[in-house]
Amino acid sequence: MTDPRGPSGAAADGAIPIAVVIPTRDRPGLLREAIDGVLAQDYPGPVEVLVVFDGTQPDRTLVRADPRRTVRVLTNARTPGLAGARNTGICATDKTLVAFCDDDDVWLPDKLSAQAALLAADPDAEMGSSGIEVDFEGRRSIRLAGSAQVTHAQLLRSRMVMLHSSTFLLRRPALLDGIGLVDERIPGGQNEDWDLLLRASARRPVAVVDRPLVRVRWGRTSYYARHWETKAQSLRWMLDHHPDIRSEPVGAARVFGQIGFALACGGQRREALRWAARAARTHPAEWRAAAAAVVATGLVRGDRVLDLLHRFGRGV
Repeated sequence: MTDPRGPSGAAADGAIPIAVVIPTRDRPGLLREAIDGVLAQDYPGPVEVLVVFDGTQPDRTLVRADPRRTVRVLTNARTPGLAGARNTGICATDKTLVAFCDDDDVWLPDKLSAQAALLAADPDAEMGSSGIEVDFEGRRSIRLAGSAQVTHAQLLRSRMVMLHSSTFLLRRPALLDGIGLVDERIPGGQNEDWDLLLRASARRPVAVVDRPLVRVRWGRTSYYARHWETKAQSLRWMLDHHPDIRSEPVGAARVFGQIGFALACGGQRREALRWAARAARTHPAEWRAAAAAVVATGLVRGDRVLDLLHRFGRGV
């Protein structure tokens, strides 16, 4: 096991320095809220924030040189998009622990301290996560995993949406040599978090602080909420690159239903019905099969279904 102090060493009080990668694009107000949430952490060790601008002009006024709470501003030097921006930040730091935060989410004050303690207590754990508080148009819902660990089998059965990318804390040596960096080939950068979870959990269970440590905004702030064709493409990519998803009927039916729903919302009704039927055959109780079929027939708009689910902290 790699020495957890890593090349950058530990702080005087023994706390391991942590790097936080925040990819951003055209959301200056929300970005500052995200940064403020990181800087306000009660974690006693040094925290390095790497703000990676993707396809937009970097804002140098964000730079902060305080050795306990540093903010660096970078430009995505890899594949354009979320995955390339995250990897730019990972490769630009030497910190042993690396966390992700999306630019429209906010960490609660004890996020890092709780997760760092969890990883310190389990030297074999390579990745940590937590519960979330979903904020959809002012309505908040709590999503928890229900356990202190999440296994690969659980992630094949369910995406487990509470394991959101803004909750991730990983050991950087494992990312560089073992789990692998964020995959930059996934269409539109969608499902890259589930892909990373599957690769990590195939090696070690994901350690979870099972209480909400991140406030996640759902709805119109997301760049991906209504990109239906890209959603369908990314899910097909996941099926191709993680064939073990098909080995779990509940999980496979979920993905088939999601593809059908996305295609229905994008107006590809005949193809949507084909995927909905496939989902129903694989697992008859899969509700997304019915949702995809209803949207495909034009009885209900997909946006209305999605907004209703988001009000209760749920998604398709």
